[in-house]
Amino acid sequence: MVSEQSPLLASTAHKSINDRFAPHEKRWIVFLVSCAGLLPMFVQGTFVPSIPQIAKDLTSTHATVSLSISVSILATAVGSLVWASYSSLYGRRLMYLWGMPFLCAGSCGVAMSTSLWSLLFWRFVQTFGCSGGIALGAGVIGDIYKLEERGAAIGVFYGATLLGLAIAPFLGGTAAQYWSWRNLQYSIGASDNHLSFHILTAVQGLRYGIVNEAIIGACFLPNGLGNFMGAPISGRLSDTIVRRWRKKRNGVWFPEDRLRATWIGGLFMVPLSVGASGLITTYVGGPIGLSLNLLCFFMNGMGVDFVFNPIASYNVDIMHSRSAEITAANAAVRSLIISVVTALVIPSIECIGVAWTNIIAAILAIIGQGIIFLTIRYGDRMRACVDVGFSTTDNNS
Repeated sequence: MVSEQSPLLASTAHKSINDRFAPHEKRWIVFLVSCAGLLPMFVQGTFVPSIPQIAKDLTSTHATVSLSISVSILATAVGSLVWASYSSLYGRRLMYLWGMPFLCAGSCGVAMSTSLWSLLFWRFVQTFGCSGGIALGAGVIGDIYKLEERGAAIGVFYGATLLGLAIAPFLGGTAAQYWSWRNLQYSIGASDNHLSFHILTAVQGLRYGIVNEAIIGACFLPNGLGNFMGAPISGRLSDTIVRRWRKKRNGVWFPEDRLRATWIGGLFMVPLSVGASGLITTYVGGPIGLSLNLLCFFMNGMGVDFVFNPIASYNVDIMHSRSAEITAANAAVRSLIISVVTALVIPSIECIGVAWTNIIAAILAIIGQGIIFLTIRYGDRMRACVDVGFSTTDNNS
């Protein structure tokens, strides 16, 4: 009997589902879910450059308005869990459709906000509506792609969705400067259409005397470009590593092998780019300092993908029949942490400065990579301790 605990994808039928679609049909499906995945990135990215204008209109401070970012991240955590859980029973497409009214109403509510409390409420509704894009998209790809093809497909998916991070801040800043942040939110509603680092990026505008919101938004482009380029590269790299280690073991598959692709990003690119950006912002002024910062942003964008994409693919690998739910759970935990950290970024900068704030962030990144190392080393034992229906070679080829 079908219930809310019944998986949409039965483990015994995954091979036939993988073969059901021709390669060009799979590519078209990836394109469609990537467009849906653009929405949460676009909604978040267009808001950050508008914070100075919003603070002025609502007679508030930048730090106070920035709380709406934490609220929206919390909504993403809650929403992704809701949409992913019900997608296993009612299907992925229906969850996409159900999210649209929330996005539309929330965007219009944000545009009409006249107080901080109404802004926070409607930002929650807005981001709740579009929060399923990433989890549902990863679930769809997990449904239709085989194990050793999945990393590349998810890499293309994340590369396309992260295009929103490349263009959204620029569009949001341009709208705030030459149009209106309220009209931008109305446009998002009419179309149904890694944030703490973005706040640090916005700080560069103050450090280097940039007051034009459009130019501040353009400073986000290198980071988004790094995301866009890094996602497909890291996806193919993780697939290559899975095949290589599987061959070394004469066909024996260990899911944690995919996480070996995170080393270059988690141990070098992310902490070095964050730490260097803080020091450059503090001690190097003028065009040289700004140019070096933009280079750090690009490196950070690529580095984050070299960590994020293998982890996302690994989650789908080990919980193939519940791929949307595991992706949503990962996003929820990450969003809950980020919602707290994001609220502390500006107060930390005001208290101890940009350099120390970034150095602390870099240290946390290294600690995070240490946790990934423990997962690579002891992941098989962790999975053996508690069996929640992990995938095996037999049901996840």
